[in-house]
Amino acid sequence: MEVEEGEGEITGRFGRVRRNGKFIFSMIRIHPRLFSLAIVGAGVFAISTIASSIAIGWMIDNVILPRFDGGEVAIGTFLTGVGLIIGIGLVRAAAVVVRRGYASMTQWRVAQTYTNQVVDEYVRQPISWHNRRSDGDLLARAGVDSEASVSVLAPIPFATSTVIMIAVSTVWLLIIDIPVGLVAVIVFPLLIFTNVVYEHSVSAHFTRAQGQLGDFSAGVHESFEGVQLVKAYGAEQRETDRLAVLADKVRDSRVKAIRLRSWFEALLEVIPSLTNILLVVIGAMRVASGDVTVGEFTSVIFLFTLLVFPLRLIGYALSEVPRSIAAWRRIQEIVNDPIRPDPAERIGRAASGRSVEFVDVSFAHEADGPPTVNNVDLALDTGTVTALVGPTGSGKSTLASAGTRRKLHRFPGGVPRGGHGP
Repeated sequence: MEVEEGEGEITGRFGRVRRNGKFIFSMIRIHPRLFSLAIVGAGVFAISTIASSIAIGWMIDNVILPRFDGGEVAIGTFLTGVGLIIGIGLVRAAAVVVRRGYASMTQWRVAQTYTNQVVDEYVRQPISWHNRRSDGDLLARAGVDSEASVSVLAPIPFATSTVIMIAVSTVWLLIIDIPVGLVAVIVFPLLIFTNVVYEHSVSAHFTRAQGQLGDFSAGVHESFEGVQLVKAYGAEQRETDRLAVLADKVRDSRVKAIRLRSWFEALLEVIPSLTNILLVVIGAMRVASGDVTVGEFTSVIFLFTLLVFPLRLIGYALSEVPRSIAAWRRIQEIVNDPIRPDPAERIGRAASGRSVEFVDVSFAHEADGPPTVNNVDLALDTGTVTALVGPTGSGKSTLASAGTRRKLHRFPGGVPRGGHGP
């Protein structure tokens, strides 16, 4: 899958939706069966959630109120109400287990697939390709980026169940009572719009933070890898300052995103709370007029309360998309990089008894710079020890590296040959 639009190339909200949809479906296609089972669990959870509010309304109208008014209720009616509530609760709990379990399995199976793709690319690429990249950056792309790229998958089944609940509950609320139902239903688009605005606002911050996190992870790995060299040169403070700058960049981007998130979370708390107050006022008037029963009114309040948190989760899922796409793009830079030709394949066979043989080999550190070694002919016999001596900068290390195939990709001419072994 290829997301053709860059962050600055997306024009309009439909372009963003199309990009996000293509990205998510590309991950779902990797393990579709597991994700389908998570969606089935999400659907059962949605239906059972709405059914629980209906069961509570029925219990109030047919068991609780008659018990207060008449003093007694038939045992069969009572057991029916209790059975409905317990049965629906058990089904709902089982659906949660299925939804969460298979969503997690999908998430980490996809992460494993991405990690394997990156590692396979590392294995196929020659040493010359690795020499041009830092070890820390390569490690971050196989680890941190693989995990971040799939973070959006986990909340998607729950968000799907929320969409199902909104669709079914809208019809149910309007069937119960149109005025009360309209109050509850109107707030759903408002909450969804708030979530979409939130995703758009934090998108740039999370994208920037993910790239900076990769740079920071690479810097930490390189620092640990070269700790002896750092201490030998007394560069501890300089290395600390360098890592502090990288960490500050990650922190600043995250803080900006979290600051926006705090405002939107407060807004997502206020809107449902005010709606609940309005529902109570209007519902009390409808109950007093006899248009709605107490059980139906309770069912509306209970159902609306159950839907508030899932609606907030849509915002969380949307906020994960930019970070996941940023990490996914870093992975694709590796996976889609063409396999470079291995210079080792150009090495010929040295004559019998020779371990290393150079014929007219030259090397320059810069493409247009002067050669460090020029037209070198060298033959090392198997089982012998040879010392390379000369002043600093004469090419001793360069020639030794060529003998171990570490810099063969830079040699523009000559024929290096490897021996037949001892």
